[in-house]
Amino acid sequence: MDKKHRFGPSDYRLKSTETVFQGFFKMTRMTVEHRLFGGGWSKPLRRELFQRGDAVGVLLYDPRNHRVGLIEQFRPGALNEVRGPWQYEVIAGMIEPGETPEQVAVRELQEESGVEVEKLLPICDYLVSAGGTDEKMHLFCGLADLGERGGIFGVDGENEDILLQVWSYDETMDAFSQGLLNSAAMSVALFWLQLNHQRLRLES
Repeated sequence: MDKKHRFGPSDYRLKSTETVFQGFFKMTRMTVEHRLFGGGWSKPLRRELFQRGDAVGVLLYDPRNHRVGLIEQFRPGALNEVRGPWQYEVIAGMIEPGETPEQVAVRELQEESGVEVEKLLPICDYLVSAGGTDEKMHLFCGLADLGERGGIFGVDGENEDILLQVWSYDETMDAFSQGLLNSAAMSVALFWLQLNHQRLRLES
């Protein structure tokens, strides 16, 4: 059965917007009204929105050798994590004006891993946390030979300090099950890989 939203783009009114912070990131305060499921319109809602834009993430996978490429880097949002603020993540970056997600994927792969993938397979697009940010993640799986890969990468001008590591598939899934790989993009990508790795290995 084809499921559709009851409401659409014409069922809300954006009353006002103002920029309340502009630094490395942007924060906007908006007032909006929307239709209610029970009929009529909501009262004006005042909300702050973290405006980050669209991002691209790439999970590196070597189907011939059954290995996964992960990057590790410092993240200030993880300061309260028991294991510390270094996170294991997929390769990722923001989409600049005029770029496609695929172009960003190629650029970030080079900057953060030095890997040129053989294929770039779309996994999904998802809203990171629509209750407070407009960020959308375009997630891919990059197929590549990860033999002899690893090392330190990143763009000096962006203060990046990125460590590329290559793990076996089993090591990766064991770490995932233990909660060590707990970023959203990593979780989504690994669930997808669990469902698709056998097909990818047969096709490689």
